This record gives sequence, structure tokens and C-alpha cells, in this order.
Amino acid sequence: MIVPIRSEDEPAVLALNNRHAEELSWLEPGELSHLVAQAFHAPRIGDLEAFLIAFDQNADYDSPNFLWFKARYPRFVYVDRILVAPEARGRGHARSLYDDLFDRAKRAGHDVIVCEINSDPPNPVSEAFHAALGFSHVGDAVIHGGKKAVRYYARSI
Repeated sequence: MIVPIRSEDEPAVLALNNRHAEELSWLEPGELSHLVAQAFHAPRIGDLEAFLIAFDQNADYDSPNFLWFKARYPRFVYVDRILVAPEARGRGHARSLYDDLFDRAKRAGHDVIVCEINSDPPNPVSEAFHAALGFSHVGDAVIHGGKKAVRYYARSI
């Protein structure tokens, strides 16, 4: 069942996020609370089998990836992070979270979902998954002082 992330879920979300900080980026407790408060949509599945945090163009968020999209798209929903716990993989949770997001975004009048995927270090599993969902490559960037390279993707809904 897909339900909103509640404040009492945040310690578990933070722990799961930070176990995968290389792919997602490290968060401190206050940062996670800010992200959830700013989110267009921040659902979880189960006790914490998976979660997603997404923002629309009006979010108060200074991520270089979010700002890249904000400079190029007047209206969008940006997937900041999505993660399925290793023990829950293969159950369709990521697809369910995206389908839920697509539906919610469409009902809110959005017509594009955007995200970034690491290209250095590479994340070929995420690239294949997003390609299967219909995302197309729309740009590239090197961020965090050259420590990370990303590819930007968009999908019309």
C-alpha cells in the first residue's frame, strides 16, 4: 500500500537513504524533514520497503539538479530520490511509486516528470528502468566540484 511519509517514518527513511548515499546523496535529519515538507509527493510502501520524494517547480530546494530543470522547464515534477530496500526488490515497488506519481502529477495539471541518474559513478540499472518507463535523455552535468556526473531525463505524461 502506498501511503505518505509521516514524521514518525523519517528516522527509518533517513537510515535507508543514507545506506545508499552514493546513489542518492547523504541527508541529515533536518534536511530530510525539509524535503518531505517541500515535496509535491513523498510516499512510502509498507513499513519502509520503498520510498519516493518528488518536487514541483515551486519547491524551495537548492539541489543543482533541481535547479537545472527549473532553469529549463516552466512546470515539472522532479523526482529527487526513489529507493527500494534491497530485501524488497523485484516486487514492482519502483514502478508502483512511479505510476502513482504519474497519476498524481497528471491530476495536478503537470505534463512532464524529470529526474537525474548518475553517470559517474554509473547506474545502469536505473538507466534501464527509466528507459523502460519512457524517460528520454535531455542533458548532462558535472556537479559537486567535479565529483559526480549526471544525466538528465524527462518523460511526458
